[in-house]
Amino acid sequence: MESRSPTPDSGARERLPNRQVFVFEVLSRRTLAPVDLFSYYIYMRDVQRSVDYLDFWLDVSQHMSLCRHYVRELRRSVLISTPDLEKSGSKRSSQVLDNYPLDRTSSDQGPSGTAYSGTMKERERLSTDQRLSAFLRTDNGSKHSPQNSTGSRSEDNTPGSEHPPRPSFMTGQSSSPSPLNNSNSSPQHTVARADIRASAEKILYTFLLPGAEREIILPQGILNEITNAIEKEGRDDPEVFDAAKDYVFQAMERDAFPGFLRAKALGNIVQPSMMLRLIVGLVSLFAAFWTAFVLIFLNKSRATRCWVILPFTVGVYCITSHQYMLDPLLAMVGYSEYTFMRWHRVKEPFVRKLLNKRAMMALAWFAFLDVALCCLFIFVPGTRL
Repeated sequence: MESRSPTPDSGARERLPNRQVFVFEVLSRRTLAPVDLFSYYIYMRDVQRSVDYLDFWLDVSQHMSLCRHYVRELRRSVLISTPDLEKSGSKRSSQVLDNYPLDRTSSDQGPSGTAYSGTMKERERLSTDQRLSAFLRTDNGSKHSPQNSTGSRSEDNTPGSEHPPRPSFMTGQSSSPSPLNNSNSSPQHTVARADIRASAEKILYTFLLPGAEREIILPQGILNEITNAIEKEGRDDPEVFDAAKDYVFQAMERDAFPGFLRAKALGNIVQPSMMLRLIVGLVSLFAAFWTAFVLIFLNKSRATRCWVILPFTVGVYCITSHQYMLDPLLAMVGYSEYTFMRWHRVKEPFVRKLLNKRAMMALAWFAFLDVALCCLFIFVPGTRL
């Protein structure tokens, strides 16, 4: 069984989606540049200075994918090793597995329940994720093992008594054939239950505990619930992080995403470029005004005064780009700036249309102001002081 990764939607959008839906699509990798997850990551890192929140979201989503993969492989191994399970009476350990679909992918990941739960499909997804967490809580006591996945109970059920994660999983180098490549040949698992436990603890120790390496600010009640669930109750199911995941999602939706849309869907340059254009524009306009007044008061000919077109054009263009957060010429050819002086193609169709319209508006204002200033200082009568 091959693991599938989410792919961007191929259909062109004819409008900019509302903020709630769009942030979900970006986090689920369903959008294209420049409003894709990579652009959002760079924006959170360079502009918001809060990339730890996005990394927490991504790590929790990866933890969910890990749990889904574990359950899918466990169910497959149960079906392979016990083909007459339906005839037997020992179905208690696989009742939740029977209700869990094999074709779940990480592309459906989104908020845990409060932020994005409008459609019937999403409600079904939430119900499935709840069954997944319920099974993992039950399995935490039954201790399924990759070698014996028929529901046998281990002798030691205390939290933290699992064996350490296998090096083949943690390093990505498998010493045996991977079930991802040949899932029908053997019921062995790529992901062990200890790996899920290690993933949950890593999230706790990296983002949540006071003084953690990349500590994020969450309500104390949420932190206490997660800490107690993992350290005292021994839980590692994805439902442990639901409250924190929803809180982070709503914070990004409310505080970060509007600015991201303005920067990437309405503009195509980053903050350092904007500041550079502002400085160049102001210097060019100062040089243009100074040169124009000097030429007028020296009573130079209109042909000589035509040289002021160059600094006025550079100055007005840079100031217009700064005000619109947009380089009109680059927008017309379909490029957007990811980081300072690094340009990439605009692939989202609606965003490209929007940038083209704003580029035409910015060029119209640029042409009007440039022509007005040049005509004023070229055709005004000169006088020698």
